[in-house]
Amino acid sequence: MARKKIALIGAGNIGGELAAYIAREQLGDVVLFDIPAKADYARGKALDLEQNGAVLGRDAKITGTSNYDDVAGSDVVIITAGIPRKPGQSRDDLIGTNLPIIRDVATNLKRVAPNAFVIVISNPLDAMVYELKRVTGFPREKVVGMAGILDSARFQLFLAREANVSVADVRTMVLGGHGDDMVPVLSACTVNGVGVEHLIPKERLDAIIARVRGGGGEIVKLMGTSAFYAPASSAIAMCESYLLDRKRLLPCAVQLDGEYGYKDLFMGVPVILGAGGVEKIVEIPLTAGEKEMLAKSAASVQSTLDIVRKST
Repeated sequence: MARKKIALIGAGNIGGELAAYIAREQLGDVVLFDIPAKADYARGKALDLEQNGAVLGRDAKITGTSNYDDVAGSDVVIITAGIPRKPGQSRDDLIGTNLPIIRDVATNLKRVAPNAFVIVISNPLDAMVYELKRVTGFPREKVVGMAGILDSARFQLFLAREANVSVADVRTMVLGGHGDDMVPVLSACTVNGVGVEHLIPKERLDAIIARVRGGGGEIVKLMGTSAFYAPASSAIAMCESYLLDRKRLLPCAVQLDGEYGYKDLFMGVPVILGAGGVEKIVEIPLTAGEKEMLAKSAASVQSTLDIVRKST
């Protein structure tokens, strides 16, 4: 069977890490796409990665390009295109810059890769994935945003360090928009079945939740740009679940149609990803406080989408 074709729109830090992981794990052949001004950069990074593959004994083909025709027929498309955050910026500050970029990407994908499973990473995430779905008209099962896995991983790490337990034993769930109003669901967080409230005092849990909500900004402040290792791995978890039909239950930004009481917006909720894309949206029980936080997060997402809709 021929290898799958995975297109990465954006050859920057996340795109490069994605390409390296895909090639190393031999998930498929890679098309590393960027704008014409960065075409040589994309080609150079692709060549470096192919040479790295020779060292590791990996046969995946990696193509650097600025031609959307090279993306044609892709099984999976992962979008990182856009300007990353800088210190002092919120994700919403990027709307004006990244909205025209996502619209251009969507228009071209509609032409060359109409059957692809599309994962959006670009910020502000909830608005970018909404606009890509609107422009392409792709089925909602085939368009998802990567945010909840990353936010849940940050929560997982901080809880493990605080409780002095293995990160592998911690299970977390973060819902809502990818921003300061995201909803870490404590009632669904355990250490091998033991509720985290039994292991960590409330004041420390509150501090950890605040750190999770500002997790992206913390890294931007330290590095001067957005995170890329953990976001890439988070997108790979989604890509693998689709390509290998793993049917993992993962928090992803999907278009809601009445689930959790919301319609016509993208927001992070638990979904089962398999060969059919988003095969099921799972509605988990929430406490009254968690429902209130989710409503606040939805309002923040809605306000961002209002800006997007006014510019159409």
